[in-house]
Amino acid sequence: MQPLDRDPHLWRIARARAKFKSHLVTYLLVNALLWAIWYFTDGLSHHRHGFGVPWPVWPTLFWGLGLAIQGLSTYGFVSEQSWSEREYQQLLRDREAGRL
Repeated sequence: MQPLDRDPHLWRIARARAKFKSHLVTYLLVNALLWAIWYFTDGLSHHRHGFGVPWPVWPTLFWGLGLAIQGLSTYGFVSEQSWSEREYQQLLRDREAGRL
């Protein structure tokens, strides 16, 4: 439910940021659990003998990559809108400089 006095654009940004933070907390808790399971089951024997890569590396790595992309998009570093705004501003500067 959205009250009428909220700015719709700011409300979308706030919801996206809250969703990202929730996803980040879930990622941290689940990955802590996965690493604890690995450590207390296989980890101790692998640590002593030096076998391969621990299996929790894969979900941590790939889920973390997806989370990083979501964070960059949420905070405006990778969004199409920010790229469009930069291009628009560049076109305005080019026009003022007589290059267009």
